[in-house]
Amino acid sequence: MVIGLIIACEVGFWVLLALGLATRYLLKRPRAGALLLLGEPVLELVLFAVTAIDLRGGAEPGWQHGLAALYLGYTVAYGRYTLHWLDGHAAHRLAGAPRPPKPPRHGMARARHEGGLWLRTVLGAAVACALLQGAVWYVGDAGDTASLRSFQGAALRTVALHGLIALSYAVWPRKAPADGSGEARREERAHR
Repeated sequence: MVIGLIIACEVGFWVLLALGLATRYLLKRPRAGALLLLGEPVLELVLFAVTAIDLRGGAEPGWQHGLAALYLGYTVAYGRYTLHWLDGHAAHRLAGAPRPPKPPRHGMARARHEGGLWLRTVLGAAVACALLQGAVWYVGDAGDTASLRSFQGAALRTVALHGLIALSYAVWPRKAPADGSGEARREERAHR
């Protein structure tokens, strides 16, 4: 049941996103579009509630509960960022707004961008680990919580790996092309 709900929440996320952006820009109804986009967090609350009910009903804690926690953590950390990114592109394509700025590609501006993404990953992992720990305490000695703890380890390994990748951009910053176009200077100014 939990796996089906995770899939339904993911599909629902993209359906609500498409409907919200289409309503906002194609039908030119920004408030109605915003209302549809506000339905996104409701999906996450439903997933959280059903997972808790499933565990409370005596279900053996399994990988599906761990996956639900990771999904909720990711959504908390990256949901608004993804929504903002897609909204900027929809405004550009559908409403004639200026093209959203691309992330920096070179130097310390890129390192700062990657560091910000890593902090989002830290937030997502913290939320997931807290939910998993709550589930461990909730189940208590009544069930085997090894699978929940293994997902905590997976979240922490993800933080470490993403941290190493983000750090590599600071230690070995990619150099801007030396074509004299001034792209690197424009990019650096745009992301200060």
